[in-house]
Amino acid sequence: MQPSAKRLTITAGIMIGMFLAALEATVVGTAMPTVIASLGGLELYSWVFSAYLLTSTVTVPAWGKLSDVHGRRPLYLAAIAIFLVGSMLSGQAQSMVQLIVFRAVQGLGAGGLMPLSMTISGELYTPVERARIQGLFSGVWGLASIVGPLAGGVITEQISWRWVFYLNIPFGLVAALIVWTQLIEDPSKRRRRRVDVTGITLFTISITLFMLLLVHNEAAVHVSSAVMTLLAVGAGASMLLFLRAERRAEEPLLPVDLFRNRLFSGAAVNAFLSGMAMFGLISFIPLFVQGVLGTGPTRAGSVLTPLLLAWVLLSIVGGHLLLRFSFRSVMVTGMLLMAAGFLLLDTLGPDSPVRIVAVHVGLVGAGMGLVMITQLIAVQSAAPRERLGIATSTAHFFRSIGGAVGVAVMGSVMTRGLDRQLIAAGLDGAPGFDEIAKNPNVFLEPAARAALSPEVVSAFQSMLSHALYGVFVTGTIVSVIGLLAVTAMPNVRLTETES
Repeated sequence: MQPSAKRLTITAGIMIGMFLAALEATVVGTAMPTVIASLGGLELYSWVFSAYLLTSTVTVPAWGKLSDVHGRRPLYLAAIAIFLVGSMLSGQAQSMVQLIVFRAVQGLGAGGLMPLSMTISGELYTPVERARIQGLFSGVWGLASIVGPLAGGVITEQISWRWVFYLNIPFGLVAALIVWTQLIEDPSKRRRRRVDVTGITLFTISITLFMLLLVHNEAAVHVSSAVMTLLAVGAGASMLLFLRAERRAEEPLLPVDLFRNRLFSGAAVNAFLSGMAMFGLISFIPLFVQGVLGTGPTRAGSVLTPLLLAWVLLSIVGGHLLLRFSFRSVMVTGMLLMAAGFLLLDTLGPDSPVRIVAVHVGLVGAGMGLVMITQLIAVQSAAPRERLGIATSTAHFFRSIGGAVGVAVMGSVMTRGLDRQLIAAGLDGAPGFDEIAKNPNVFLEPAARAALSPEVVSAFQSMLSHALYGVFVTGTIVSVIGLLAVTAMPNVRLTETES
């Protein structure tokens, strides 16, 4: 165990690294309109985000497994190095294609930063201490989600969009210096093991194809069914080969025996389901506020503030609750809050006040705070110390892939619902309506909306509200399923010793 002062210094270092990974998920979106004006390539807009999401998701388990074999410090430093190289190259990009490639490099590093930060903290602190300290790490994510959009706007407007990426470099170097000089590992506690190259390769191929399938899902009308089928078949076949290889591997990438532990498997399943609900809400509630309630982009983004603040606060509270109650009790409470929040969101309509939306969203955020902190500590408590890296990375991976699935599913629900509403509207020929029917995004532009007749504005707000109602109902169903999954977990409590 590291001395207390050194532990705090290392904790500060990994929190900086985690802040970078979390900030990058929010800050780039604010700068993208300016990036498009500078580089062009509007048709490639979504790939700037998808490339980062793809590489940062598929590499998570590999980072965790490799850190179990080769140690946390060298892998963490490698993750920071790759992330910073990707940041520097992204700032130098001269075209959208270059930016997409360099963002993919960034994602490779980000895939290690978040789970390895959690893993290192898991080794620095005892299980009981983790319950107290992990709220700070959840706070880092919440702070990044609040600061990111504002920082991105200020940097882009006052300096240059390129500094959105360059800003990572000094902070990343500080984090790397702290971990390099302060984190001293004992090699005797780690036995040399073989790396499951076959498993890593097959798993990466399968998840990459699956993520590509999700990325194309919302634009399925523009992608041939043959391509979609090939992606689905390829993802399924490579996953079957991966599972077969894992049963025979000496040191598997995802040890099946971990999932035999009901605490671990229950937390992993809940991470997937809560990730679906969480990322779906974060993606679509600003659209409701801006498109249905008619606010501007700034007000629409600010409605997430209660969610993030409640998330941070309840993460801290959840850590203390784990000292007195079982994992299942705390997670059941969190899922009840999430389900209640989504049920209230189901009641929203075009006449709902923004403050009411904020209250409902904050309730979901409170549930997230209790659930996310408990998931992490549960999987770390269920895994032996030598598998702490892959256990932590697995939980993070399930949450990330759940988020990708959630956004894709909810996006499909909204798109299909809106298409049905547009067909049934009977407003063909109304001024401006035909243009909206072809491209609903036009409605979100204040100038374009101001030029529409009140009849068309009111009708489209009602249609969009009905389409997003389907999204919120989907979130409600997912939350209830997550609640049922949690009730099947064993009723065990946090202990001072490792499993």
